[in-house]
Amino acid sequence: MDLQRSGWIEGRNARLDIRWAAGEADRFRMLAQELVALAPDIILAGSGTAMPPLLQATRTIPIVFVQVADPVGNGFVASLARPEGNATGFTNIDFGMSAKWLELLKDIAPQTTRALVLRDATEPSGIGQWAALQSIAPSLGVELMPGGVRDAGEIELGVKTLASKPNGALIVTASAPTAVHRVQIIALAAHYRLPAIYAFKYHVTSGALISYGPETIDPYRRAAAYADRILKGESPGDLPVQAPTKYELVINVTTAKALGLTIPPTLLARADEVIE
Repeated sequence: MDLQRSGWIEGRNARLDIRWAAGEADRFRMLAQELVALAPDIILAGSGTAMPPLLQATRTIPIVFVQVADPVGNGFVASLARPEGNATGFTNIDFGMSAKWLELLKDIAPQTTRALVLRDATEPSGIGQWAALQSIAPSLGVELMPGGVRDAGEIELGVKTLASKPNGALIVTASAPTAVHRVQIIALAAHYRLPAIYAFKYHVTSGALISYGPETIDPYRRAAAYADRILKGESPGDLPVQAPTKYELVINVTTAKALGLTIPPTLLARADEVIE
C-alpha cells in the first residue's frame, strides 16, 4: 500500500517476488542466491538473519532491511549515519531498552528472583541484550540464567530447569529463533505457570503475558519510503539507518489471571493495549 502511494503498482510498473525461510539458515542461503539471480532493482530483508547470506550473494543490489538489532556490530553497514555499501534500513531494538523488560517483569510478578533469558548467543544482538539485563539485575534482586534457542529441545530443557525451582520467570529477547519458536515458548510458559515478558506485541496476542518493544508495522512503512527513494536514484549508502520511533506496552489480562497475578493499576494505566 505504501509503495502504491509512491506510484509503484504491482502488475503495472512493479513486480514483487517473495521468499520465506522460516528461520532456517540453509534456506536463507539458498533463497538469497535465488533472489539475487532474479536481478531485482532492490531487496527488502525482513530480519538480521537474512542479511549475511544476502550480502554474501551481492554487494551491488540495494538492500533495505527491517527488524535488525545491531547492523554495525554485525558488519551490515559501516555506521548508522553513513552506511556506505549497498544496505541501509531500520533497527528494531535499543539494547539499553532490554533492562526495561526486567523492571516490568518485577512490576507484574514481584516475587521473581530468578529469570531465564532466552537469547541467541551467536548474534551480537543477543550478547547486547544479555549485557543490558545483567547491568540491572543485581539492583532488582534477580539472578539471571542464559538460555539457548538453537532448537525446540534446547528451549524446553532450559524452561523445564527454570521451573524446577520457585520464583522463576522468563525474559524472551528479540531474535529470529525466539520468533520462530514463539508458539512453543508461550505454551511452555503457560504449562509451567511462569511469568514471561517478550519483545513484541504479536507474542501477547498469541497468549503471552506482557510485551514491551517497538511497533512492528511502522518500520515496513518507512522501508517503503526508502525503497521509493532508492528506486528513484538515491544510494542506500547515503541513507542513514533509523531507530524505532514507536514503542508499545501490551498486557494480556486473561493470561495474568491464569497465572494468579494481579496487575498493578498503575501498570495497566501505562499500557498501550490491554487484551482481555
